[in-house]
Amino acid sequence: MSMSSHMGSMASSIVAFVLVLLLPKYLANNNNIGSTSVLNSDVDLLEFPLNLEFLETEFFLYGALGYGLDRVAPHLTKGGPPPVGATKANLDNITADIITQFGFQEVGHLRAIQHTVKGFPRPLLNLSSSVFAGVIKDAFGREITPPFDPYRNSLNFLIASYLVPYVGLTGYVGTNPNLNKPTSRSLLAGLLGVESGQDAVIRALLYERKEMTVEPYNITVAEFTERISELRNRLGRTDVTDEGLVVPIDLGAEGKVSGNVLSANQDSLSYGRTPAEILRIVYGNGNEGVAGGFFPKGANGRIARSYLVSRTAVQMNEAILRRSFLLFLFASLYNFWKYFLVGFAA
Repeated sequence: MSMSSHMGSMASSIVAFVLVLLLPKYLANNNNIGSTSVLNSDVDLLEFPLNLEFLETEFFLYGALGYGLDRVAPHLTKGGPPPVGATKANLDNITADIITQFGFQEVGHLRAIQHTVKGFPRPLLNLSSSVFAGVIKDAFGREITPPFDPYRNSLNFLIASYLVPYVGLTGYVGTNPNLNKPTSRSLLAGLLGVESGQDAVIRALLYERKEMTVEPYNITVAEFTERISELRNRLGRTDVTDEGLVVPIDLGAEGKVSGNVLSANQDSLSYGRTPAEILRIVYGNGNEGVAGGFFPKGANGRIARSYLVSRTAVQMNEAILRRSFLLFLFASLYNFWKYFLVGFAA
């Protein structure tokens, strides 16, 4: 075979390799286009919060009563799997009373959303103490001993509860401008009002204890909330949309106070988050396309699943790229061997 034929073969291999390099970017762009169109639907935007509502419902019901939706309102689960690791917390009477109310309020939220839109089955939830311990470890950037257990006592459960309603609250605030129908906005307003109330109660109970040391860590309640809020800001990959119970005075209301019983912006308006930002937080890894954290198999609904599909497509493209590179390398080595070694020997 002539040198020109060998060089032509190698050139063809290089062109094929370059095309494979461009393929992932092309497919990723198409996936992004599909995800954007999903976000414009009232139905999808109202269904997405069901993920957080399921999470809150099960956490509160189990924490207060030792059982959840499968006993209280099994039809609302739509056949979804039961949560993993949830258990009854060691709560004092007043905390148990409050959390019980929260749990049944969340049942109403699920029913209200499912009466408005079709909804979807309850996603698999991991509410085990190890997941909460992992969040606290990430918040402090180090192991704390013993690992944080939300079910250990009332204070721990309130700190764990600090993780939950506020994320849903910011999601409702972020969704509101994107809804079109008055009935959609009316439902969201009703949900937001109660979620805000729950968050305010939790923050007020913790604020009253802000200087209290959380045993056995020798860390104050205020520092726990500060670290958790900082973690959510990092995971969400946003500027400040989350604040602890005590802030620098310039971040307090009108720059006059450091107490921060309610988290709000410079005009004392609630912060908002997008679905992608929420998923990054509840997955615990800062990536809306990689399931984990409280949702080991990912959240449900078209919006959440679209991010997982996009991530899967990228992973498939990466695998194709690796295989194509190996084939290209093999073809190049074969051509080199055939021309320079066999050709010269002949």
